[in-house]
Amino acid sequence: MSIITKIIVNADAEVRYFTPGELEQIKIFVKSSERRLRLVQSLTQSRDRIIKEAGKQLFQKRPNLVSPGGNAYGENMTATCLRDMDYYLRLITYCVAAGDTMPIQEIGVVGVHQMYRSLGTPIESVAESVRAMKNIATSMLSAEDVGEVGAYFDYLINALQ
Repeated sequence: MSIITKIIVNADAEVRYFTPGELEQIKIFVKSSERRLRLVQSLTQSRDRIIKEAGKQLFQKRPNLVSPGGNAYGENMTATCLRDMDYYLRLITYCVAAGDTMPIQEIGVVGVHQMYRSLGTPIESVAESVRAMKNIATSMLSAEDVGEVGAYFDYLINALQ
């Protein structure tokens, strides 16, 4: 839920108009929208590079995943792992656009532990793949942008652990 939606829900629950502080928060959010959309565009345009490099790092760090019997063994299973990484990167872009962690909370981690457990997928490897994507993605950004984007990666990593 974006900050604007949260403010509206809170004000409506209290049957009142916006406070000056809430209006200021909305103003800041609107002013930052161009920057957030630029970041979303940058991550989206770099997604192939981010996924490919993060996958390479993950499989070098955890070679058991791509060894016989590993969760990413074989072309199809490796593609499935990379698809999952792409999904999590997409969630990060949703969060950046919304300026909120709601996409991760409501879309990204609901039932994820149970799903990976049932598939025998080590959740720590999933978190490791997100950590690798964070490192690659943030290496392409300015220090100011790293703070914005990195926070959503960190939130997702913590939610996966």
